[in-house]
Amino acid sequence: MKRSVQSLLLTLTGIGVLHAALFTDTYLRYVKAGLRLPLIVSGAVLLLLGLAGAAARGGHRTAPDADHGHGHDHSGTPRIAWLLFLPALSLLFYAPPALGAYTAARSSNQPVTVQKGFAPLPGTSPLPLTLTDFTKRVQQDRSQAIRSRTIRLTGFATPSEEDDGWYLTRIVFTCCAADSQTVKVRMYGTEAPSADTWLAVTGTWHPQGTLGTKTAEAALDVRDTRPIAQPVNAYTDDLPLRPS
Repeated sequence: MKRSVQSLLLTLTGIGVLHAALFTDTYLRYVKAGLRLPLIVSGAVLLLLGLAGAAARGGHRTAPDADHGHGHDHSGTPRIAWLLFLPALSLLFYAPPALGAYTAARSSNQPVTVQKGFAPLPGTSPLPLTLTDFTKRVQQDRSQAIRSRTIRLTGFATPSEEDDGWYLTRIVFTCCAADSQTVKVRMYGTEAPSADTWLAVTGTWHPQGTLGTKTAEAALDVRDTRPIAQPVNAYTDDLPLRPS
């Protein structure tokens, strides 16, 4: 690839990264919020490298290789190399879609870490919990503190691959989209909403298995569902937002 093309590619990539990290929330589709500063630094470095390469190219022009006495340039860019511009341009003009129900439906639940003890639950009703905390309470809390409690969870709808049911879902980034994990809670008692619809769901634990043990299903008998706006930082398992 010609140096001028390399410089242009670096420049476009740097501009795209800076645009995504500085002026939009698009970067949150790919990395955790805490990596914004490294992204900005990386974008700035790429931009400076591209500009420096272009400046050096302009100041040191050389004659093309001679071929039997005739000026002939052998440094043409392979056609396939131009495909490298597609991801750079996509950062500016068309960001790839965020991970959602399609990914979640084909992913298994992330392993839930073992929690040795649980603090008493507040008397709030409905009780807001994350999907992870709800799953831990269902499968590990021997006191069965959530029995008969009205719970509120938030996430997006994911159709079941096996039947007509659905799950309330969160996709969680450890670092970035490449290491994302899925947390799903099965919903009972209501028809499946459209995939990727963000919802606040209230209900009670669906009694299947022995509560407080791994035989218990992380599932909810739904009493109410309300659409909510997708959080800006959707790739965490945060406490539920209040329904609008």
